[in-house]
Amino acid sequence: MPFIDSKISVPVSREKREVLKSELGKIISFIGKPESFLMVGFEDNYDLYMGGKKLDKGAFVSVSLYGNASSDAYNKMTEEICRLYKEQLDIPSNAVYVTYTGIKDWGWNGRNF
Repeated sequence: MPFIDSKISVPVSREKREVLKSELGKIISFIGKPESFLMVGFEDNYDLYMGGKKLDKGAFVSVSLYGNASSDAYNKMTEEICRLYKEQLDIPSNAVYVTYTGIKDWGWNGRNF
């Protein structure tokens, strides 16, 4: 049950959200999770600052998942997320920050896994 939450400094159209959602559904396979359980969220026009300066084009992507994955899987996923945000939103890779959080207890459908 992964969740990918993206805070993005640029506007993101409905069409782009659909593309991002679909592509993130493919990318999640790098950590061994299926798209059928993936939840995504987008917050665009978000003010992001790095080093005291506002990022005109930037993204903070937080990936939460039940359990953990390997460092290699996280590295591949980060590479693909950066590629996707560059390709679809023209955000340079050095302005895309990705975090990963493994969750021990995750609830859904009235119970915990």
